[in-house]
Amino acid sequence: MDAEIGTDITKSAELLKSGSVAAIPTETVYGLAANAYSEEAVAKIFEIKERPFFDPLIVHIKPGDDPKNYVAYVPPIAIKLMERFWPGPLTIVLPKKDIIPDITTAGQNTVGLRMPAHTLLQQLLSILPFPLAAPSANPFGYISPTSAQHVFDQLGDKIPYILDGGPCNVGLESTILGFEGDKPVLFRLGGLALEEIEQITGPLKININQSSNPSAPGQLKSHYAPKKQLIIGDIEDLIKANPAKRISVISFKQSYEAENIIQSHVLSQEGNLSEAAVHLFKALREADDSEAEIILAEHFPETGLGRAINDRLRRASFR
Repeated sequence: MDAEIGTDITKSAELLKSGSVAAIPTETVYGLAANAYSEEAVAKIFEIKERPFFDPLIVHIKPGDDPKNYVAYVPPIAIKLMERFWPGPLTIVLPKKDIIPDITTAGQNTVGLRMPAHTLLQQLLSILPFPLAAPSANPFGYISPTSAQHVFDQLGDKIPYILDGGPCNVGLESTILGFEGDKPVLFRLGGLALEEIEQITGPLKININQSSNPSAPGQLKSHYAPKKQLIIGDIEDLIKANPAKRISVISFKQSYEAENIIQSHVLSQEGNLSEAAVHLFKALREADDSEAEIILAEHFPETGLGRAINDRLRRASFR
């Protein structure tokens, strides 16, 4: 039976309390949620997504919740980051307490915590007696969903309910920060710009690629990927190099024309990287569903959310 799409928080809560899963909206992307304390419920996430068990999940907590309920130690700089950026698109990886089962953290002794900013999800969390483990609500490695319909299209025959909170207003997964001792390390570029974090932390060590034993989600080389080949580079050169191919183009603010371009996605005509981030996954999805044979994307400015957009495109293009 296909999933129901609706706005019933009570129904979502009942499903989650019963040990089932439900898709949930966040400001970043839609998540596939389960009781973070329940090994059986969390196992359903891995099964439904066909996600490797070595890839840890993020735990979502409600506003006002004390992170020390879940983690053994919070470095002083992490407290400053929480005060500045929570609720919001920042996940912080810290040493976990035993209350968080090993399956949720892929056997690691750390857990990624996030306090989401989406109002509907906050309301759901406020009536649950547990936090929610929730990776993106899509088959593992595929394009992340930014609307309830995206979730339905990908997992609608595998889950009972999709809580519809409208389109995501960030559109990229959360930025993930961890620690080596008390020194912060960037594990994943995401919906919070590196520059904003470094205003508090100073220059960060960056460790965003771990192929076999990731410290955080989204570190695998191939991820967020369409089924069709994605090539990144100078669009005009790539068009000339593929004269016989039907092409879908993803660009920042410039529109490109050629006889074999059958689809064009300009992510922000105003040149706004935040707007481009919101539209990225939708554009990838539409390009993958089109009659194009290949997808061409250009490099975005390596500043602000442009870094995270480039990171997603690189992982989406890896074969």
